[in-house]
Amino acid sequence: MEFRDLKRQYQLHKQDIDAAIQNILNHADFIGGSKIKQLERELAAYVGVKHCITCANGTDALQLALMTWKIGKGDAVFVPDFTFFSSGEVVPLVNATPVFVDIEEDTYNISPESLERAIVYVLENTDLNPKVIVAVDLFGQPADFIQIRKIADKYHLLILEDAAQGFGGRISGKKACSFGDIATTSFFPAKPLGCYGDGGAIFTDHDEWAELLRSYCVHGKGTDKYDNVRIGMNSRLDTIQSAILLEKIKFFDEETASCHAVAEEYTKHLQNIVDVPVIKEGMYSAWAQYTICFHSAEEREQAARVLKENGIPTAVYYRKPMHIQGAFRDCKTIGLDCGITEKICERCLSLPMHPYLNRKDIEKIVTIIGRMAERRL
Repeated sequence: MEFRDLKRQYQLHKQDIDAAIQNILNHADFIGGSKIKQLERELAAYVGVKHCITCANGTDALQLALMTWKIGKGDAVFVPDFTFFSSGEVVPLVNATPVFVDIEEDTYNISPESLERAIVYVLENTDLNPKVIVAVDLFGQPADFIQIRKIADKYHLLILEDAAQGFGGRISGKKACSFGDIATTSFFPAKPLGCYGDGGAIFTDHDEWAELLRSYCVHGKGTDKYDNVRIGMNSRLDTIQSAILLEKIKFFDEETASCHAVAEEYTKHLQNIVDVPVIKEGMYSAWAQYTICFHSAEEREQAARVLKENGIPTAVYYRKPMHIQGAFRDCKTIGLDCGITEKICERCLSLPMHPYLNRKDIEKIVTIIGRMAERRL
């Protein structure tokens, strides 16, 4: 059994994907070119924003957004405590200070209540200038952008939507990557829309920011790549990856719907056994992961072991809260409680999630977890 079955996906669409790759090879069109521009147009149209700028990976996308906003020394950037490292890593890379914020226990996304407490704390107890909220669409469900936008407007903050796991998610029909002032996503192979290497994209409706982003991506170029008007990065999506993504976006919504059906089946069988993810009213998740929580760390580890013995892969996202990562030990300490994150890190376990999980696979997984719960009782 595969955790995320990219092999099956490729076999089903092999002819079209191979032809798309071969076309790039035939034309030796490896960097830039028409396929990049076509992908950016299609992604912008899919999300419903004016501009899409592709780049080398999702981490660069986040850093490029902060660079565009001139975020730097003395600025506070609010980041959920429960997320992948890159969401916070990019903040010190631009010499700003990450402030880690606790999460909602049922959705795993940043808590608006904890966010506002963190902003007030920074204003009253530090010399930092609150500037940006990094709102992560964790595991596929968009963050609560209705409440986050109210808070951002109240304190005059920018919203950076990190939709690395959320591409394809929606709130009342509006798609992920359209909620932030700037939004980013990742095309890492295991993401909802993944390529066959690294890749990322940045989305915005702001014309000036889009122009700056395109410059920063290519060494701070001006009129051409040999006219450098600012310090930038070398962060480009290669053309082979764009060709793959153009093929995969054709069946993306169908795969997302299949993942939704898998998640419903999981929830139906597990909701009275373990804590299952809650999808808020009006939300639609892209189901990058299906993550459950056990009663204790010991029970989580036992479940992972038994599932592995039965040929079922699992993963833990994430074992350690951001605020205790060694890489942040020299950052200015902010005295905020992140107790929910600490609890979730000890108890969470992600199960296989992809469009090709069949009913027999799901029954095997939930039966094993159910037997363990029976022993608990």
